[in-house]
Amino acid sequence: QLQLVESGGDLVQPGGSLRLSCAASGSTLNYYAISWFRQAPGKEREGVSCISGSDGTSMYEDSVKGRFTISTDNAKNTVYLQMNSLKPEDTAVYYCAAGADYFRFCVLGGPADYWGQGTQVTVSS
Repeated sequence: QLQLVESGGDLVQPGGSLRLSCAASGSTLNYYAISWFRQAPGKEREGVSCISGSDGTSMYEDSVKGRFTISTDNAKNTVYLQMNSLKPEDTAVYYCAAGADYFRFCVLGGPADYWGQGTQVTVSS
């Protein structure tokens, strides 16, 4: 059983940066693909970025390309989302989730096997 705990959410001004962390326990991230999702008030949840825990292959939603970077630290069993040049429209609760297969989970958007509890990111002046 994999447990995921997000942290790093905060209030930041437009143009600022944050790094979110998704710490895993109960199993190793090498066996999973990890995705960051976000959900803003009144909007549907959307995928932001996804990474293979085994080989680091990653993908990004178009609106965050060039601004967000996803990475893994297998020694710490943690996935990070570095967010730069933040915009008010990035405001949302950010969740990390894990799926067993990169292609089915990340590329095809298949269901997650595990979810974290979320962390709030607010971009406002």
